[in-house]
Amino acid sequence: MADVTAAQVKELRERTGAGMMDCRKALDATAGDLDKAAEKLRMDGAAKADKKAGRTAAEGVIAWAENGGAVALVELNSETDFVAKGADFQALAKAAADLALQHTPADVAALAQLKSGAKTLDEIRRELVAKIGENLTLRRFEIVKKAATTAIYVHPGSKIVSVITLAKGDDVLAADLAMHVAASSPRYLDATAVPADFLASERKIVVAQVATEQAEAQAAAEEAGKPFKPKPAEIVAKMIDGKLNKLVTEMTLLGQPFVKNPDESVEKLLKSRGAQVARFVRLQVGEGIEKKETDFAAEVAAAAKG
Repeated sequence: MADVTAAQVKELRERTGAGMMDCRKALDATAGDLDKAAEKLRMDGAAKADKKAGRTAAEGVIAWAENGGAVALVELNSETDFVAKGADFQALAKAAADLALQHTPADVAALAQLKSGAKTLDEIRRELVAKIGENLTLRRFEIVKKAATTAIYVHPGSKIVSVITLAKGDDVLAADLAMHVAASSPRYLDATAVPADFLASERKIVVAQVATEQAEAQAAAEEAGKPFKPKPAEIVAKMIDGKLNKLVTEMTLLGQPFVKNPDESVEKLLKSRGAQVARFVRLQVGEGIEKKETDFAAEVAAAAKG
């Protein structure tokens, strides 16, 4: 077996970005052949990435890029915030946003196969997984075509990024509304945009809630020895409609109170300024990902017993 030199380890590290011990092991296994060692590290990295693929990655960043016609937002996830702040992770996120903007791929799988330099984003991701030791996932992206006025709001740390386009309106208003979208997290533009099946499902929930409230009121009255008079059907119907309307108001941009002036709705603000929203997008790191709660004390106790 050929002796592996420090110079060879250094060269392999510079070429692959892998750890020193991994480079030495790869060189030992390939009799000091740099090309074969680099290939072994790549293959080992792919295997490590596959093993870590099932681990929850709910930290990360929202990277963005823009040109004269559009804005691209990309969510790249890691297991820890520490890794998300690293230079390699940040570079991968930015490369993904730049490529999404340039190529407008059909989906995340297509985005992952785009090349940044000589390697695809997925190849770079897999190499980082092997190097860092955490699962990294390219989760989602959005492409927003610019309108007459476009504003981007980036929350410190790049955990939340929002984009809004106005068919009518000025830059100051757009910037305020982008900040509002980031802070208030509307899901839809207005009531007409809320899906009918969603409303039907929510109505069933509200009906059940109102029925429970009525039953609890009756039980409380009987326990106190007081007479109970159920609310008339028309009153119950109004209660249900009121709860649904409140829900729609809270989840629609135009229905929400403007974050900088809660006494005024966004809809009234737009009308007063002669403005019109074309589209908005808000991405938040880890949104919708179920994070596994870790009980470190229990893990230590289990390890001690095992």
